[in-house]
Amino acid sequence: MGLIRWEPFSEIDNLQKEMNRLFDSLAPRTADKFGSAFVPAAEMEETPEAIHLKLEVPGMDAKDIDIQVSAEAISISGERKEETKTEEKGMTRSEFRYGSFRRVIPLPARIQNTNVTAEYKDGVLNLALPKAEEDKNKVVKVNVG
Repeated sequence: MGLIRWEPFSEIDNLQKEMNRLFDSLAPRTADKFGSAFVPAAEMEETPEAIHLKLEVPGMDAKDIDIQVSAEAISISGERKEETKTEEKGMTRSEFRYGSFRRVIPLPARIQNTNVTAEYKDGVLNLALPKAEEDKNKVVKVNVG
């Protein structure tokens, strides 16, 4: 029988590589040049008539936002181009941040995708998604037993 050398630090290295691989698979795929991902925060509210969706997309122009709506989901994508320039005590400081994003949000009910309205103001995108007629009055019978 041969001896096997135990190297505890190589096991720690292997564990670290596996953890890095796990976190890389969970991270969003789009990132700006600084490595931080830009995924707009979203808030959804459902009423009997419609679904209201609010997204934070600061620093963007309305023309840079692409919205595509199907009956079951909404896809919002865009490209952020942010520039800041400050002059202080004879020195100029300029920073640029660029990045694109895409977010697909499944909807809890079918909607009339031809009647969607959008409003963009102060970095907040508001969408009104009217529900399809068959889902407004939908009653489901539940059997007990």
